[in-house]
Amino acid sequence: MLKHMLAQAEARAKANSEQEQKKEHDFKPEKRGKTFAVQTFNAISPVGLDKFPKQTYTCSGNKEALPASPMAIMLRSHKLKEEEVAPSVRCIVRCGAGTNNIPVARMTELGIPVFNTPGANANAVKELVICGLLLASRGVVEGINHVRNVINVEEKGDHAKIEKRIESDKSMFTGQEIAGKTLGVIGLGQVGARAVDAALALGMKIIGYDPALTMDAALRLPGANMTRVSDLKDLLKQSDYISLHVPYIPKVTHHLINEEMLALCKPNMHMLNLARGEIVDGTAVKRAWESGKYTGKYICDFTDEACRSHPKFVCIPHLGASTEEAEENSAAMAADTMRIYLETGAIRHSVNFPSVQPSERQGYARLAIVHKNEPGILGQITTFLGSQNINITQQVNSSMNSIAYTLVDIESCPKDPAGLQQKLVDACPAIISLRYISDLQENELGQPGSFFFVKWAKSA
Repeated sequence: MLKHMLAQAEARAKANSEQEQKKEHDFKPEKRGKTFAVQTFNAISPVGLDKFPKQTYTCSGNKEALPASPMAIMLRSHKLKEEEVAPSVRCIVRCGAGTNNIPVARMTELGIPVFNTPGANANAVKELVICGLLLASRGVVEGINHVRNVINVEEKGDHAKIEKRIESDKSMFTGQEIAGKTLGVIGLGQVGARAVDAALALGMKIIGYDPALTMDAALRLPGANMTRVSDLKDLLKQSDYISLHVPYIPKVTHHLINEEMLALCKPNMHMLNLARGEIVDGTAVKRAWESGKYTGKYICDFTDEACRSHPKFVCIPHLGASTEEAEENSAAMAADTMRIYLETGAIRHSVNFPSVQPSERQGYARLAIVHKNEPGILGQITTFLGSQNINITQQVNSSMNSIAYTLVDIESCPKDPAGLQQKLVDACPAIISLRYISDLQENELGQPGSFFFVKWAKSA
């Protein structure tokens, strides 16, 4: 009886799983008209591309192969140029956390949200942090190079001599254990929090610093099992190791670790930088090495012109997120974020636009309006719609710095949607771009609606 019940439960679970997968991958399968055109740069994981239903999306790295001008761009490390962004592009999604390869400030001016995938590759980076701690503590790199470049060469392939030499030379690479040592984690977001947990599991003491810590991030931390400081200098003075996990912001984190900060550190402090190379002043590190004031290793996921030839500099070729799992997770998350935005207008994980999460559309259509963040704009929009006898069933608005984003659901189909939107643009000069999201009848799926306004291009 029990065996029969278990078999029935497994069958139900399998059926539910298949149904969920079908719902996720077969978005409006009856639609076979025009599709959303997504231009890709770099090799995007098939796991992410499979998130786009083939009936409603066309993705290609060849712009000429797309059925229409791209509405979205999906990339990894490609350094995007402004001229590569067509007027039809309404969003850019980076498969990864950093967006330094995208001209974000300019995209903001053009009213284009830039999305990233926070946390999707965090586990991969965390594992490289563990690797970095061990590379710093033990003479692993130095020992391997010594065997390969010295012992093997000098002993001319004589195995008995090589074996004996390895045993006699191992004392040249004595290291230290990380258990009981203090790790300072600078930046306690997705990666930093995981690094904290991993280091605690390895028996380390933790000091954390993050002046911009969010409530969600704080809840991920292990509370009393670590020490948090409000002054970076306090962390540097006490740490045997430091690990950097902050974004690169030119006027904020550029050369965060500089000559002044290095002078506060223990002379044998080991430094891990898996964030961005520009966060550390490599010239200051080299000078500290040369003066004898600093003897620790610098483990970095990026090259550094000043440090690259120094024996205490260990350069990893940007492997932080280079795992199959991280690339798959990032691509899948990027695809989901893009679909949500294109199909519903909702925004999440944007680095330059506010988060806007409306409920399901209430009414016939939704106006997705990007406009300047100025007083009176909402009043202009609602006043105009009222003058056209258009009933608003839902309205959501938020802003970030100079940009504001408003979603307006309208109750019924206007007689002339294109004309209505053109009049709205004329009535509200602060509008930068406008999309009309409806049920997209008559095989118009993928089109921006009956009207698509982009101010900087005048027409798309």
